[in-house]
Amino acid sequence: MAEEETGQERSEEPTAKRRDEARKKGQVPRSRELNTMMVMAVAAVGLYTMGHTMLVDLSALITQHLQPGRSQIFDQRAGLSLLYRALVDAFWLLLPFFGLVMLAALLAPMSIGGWAFSFEALQPKLSKLDPIKGLKRVFSAKGLMELIKAFVKFMLVSAVAVAVIRHQFWEFINLGNEDVANALHHTASLVGIGFVYVTCALILIALVDVPFQMWDHNKQMRMTKQEVRDEMKDTEGKPEVRARIRQLQREMANARMMDAIPDADVIVTNPTHFAVALKYDQGVDRAPVVLAKGADLIALRIREIAAEHGIMRVETAPLARALYHTTEIGQEIPHGLYVAVAQILAYVYQLKTVQKNGGEIPSQPEPDIPDAFKKYANRGQPGDDTFH
Repeated sequence: MAEEETGQERSEEPTAKRRDEARKKGQVPRSRELNTMMVMAVAAVGLYTMGHTMLVDLSALITQHLQPGRSQIFDQRAGLSLLYRALVDAFWLLLPFFGLVMLAALLAPMSIGGWAFSFEALQPKLSKLDPIKGLKRVFSAKGLMELIKAFVKFMLVSAVAVAVIRHQFWEFINLGNEDVANALHHTASLVGIGFVYVTCALILIALVDVPFQMWDHNKQMRMTKQEVRDEMKDTEGKPEVRARIRQLQREMANARMMDAIPDADVIVTNPTHFAVALKYDQGVDRAPVVLAKGADLIALRIREIAAEHGIMRVETAPLARALYHTTEIGQEIPHGLYVAVAQILAYVYQLKTVQKNGGEIPSQPEPDIPDAFKKYANRGQPGDDTFH
């Protein structure tokens, strides 16, 4: 296990924030062997498919520019002009091949880690010039792995190259017996095949190096438990800050809830511990909606606002408890409490009619609480002033 200087083990997987910060610094998994293999593979395919054409065209180009006319021979400035045209023609001739190789070099990093350009990684650091740290990097496990990898790559590529040369030795010797056109075509084919075999050897090395580089990068990114805790504090805030935010959110929700109480049709109370404000708009709502609810101090405040705005209050402890424990602010009441609430609303509407037109005051009904809600109707007060 990798350890911090403090002695804590890096036992935790890196977080997304840790990976993002590392990418901004240019720290992404990289495999030079994979990049080399992909460039070599593209070069091998290019030589095998375009090698003959390039060699023939180069031969014609050399022949053309090495046979100047009589006037050019006696012109002192003609030599530079011929050289310039030869270089320009050679550039355009070789551009498709080198363009493919450059494209492979640019696309190769995308296969592992993706592109990552960081100005921070380009900044000079004096710590990189520290000879002690340099020796530590050389003699570290990673340095040893790089040494072994380089030696194995050298041996493997050398063995493949020697085998290819031995296999094609007489073909190379016999190139001198062929005419120029056939010799150029044969040479391009032999070189392309040789590149393909060497690339196959590099594929074996890349298959080992890529998993190692990804494992090593993940190992370097691993975090200690303390780092994870510190990051959570930075991301989510300290516990006391989060508690303060929740408190402010509750206060804002309370304020919005209190502002809605004047629109209520009735306040159902416990009579003192619980209070639930209900509103029912027959043309809009499918069922009565809870505008506000609370216990203890919040319940007291609900009752006070209701009294200020002349909203009727009905004291029925079982229904008040059931509504408090089974509803959410801004939502309709549960289907099972439709009948009980309807009885209370009908009673309220009758009282309003009596107050307006006069008549006999109806008696307050005892709401019917279904068996499924009786456990809530019998539940006691929460013991604090927090609404749910």
